[in-house]
Amino acid sequence: MATGTNDLKQVWVFNGARNHFPSAIFTERRLAEAWIQKNQLEGTLTAYPLNISIYDWAIGKGYFTPKKEEQASPNFIANFSSASQEHYHFEKEEKAPS
Repeated sequence: MATGTNDLKQVWVFNGARNHFPSAIFTERRLAEAWIQKNQLEGTLTAYPLNISIYDWAIGKGYFTPKKEEQASPNFIANFSSASQEHYHFEKEEKAPS
């Protein structure tokens, strides 16, 4: 069954191990994992909710509460990330020497 984009609640974002910017965004985790495995990539796959910042999402879910004035500053909000987001780390499998 096809899912319209209006039904999406999150996307999966892949960041390479040494990259500050995403290299791919997927609507389904299984598609992302297949692409990661096919290309033997290292990095992090993270679920991002749509139409809300991670800062606001974390506060709304009770994962984060600003305790200092600086934690409500534009710089803090712009650089905020949360370990509470569903995420997976991928590392290239090392083959044992023969």
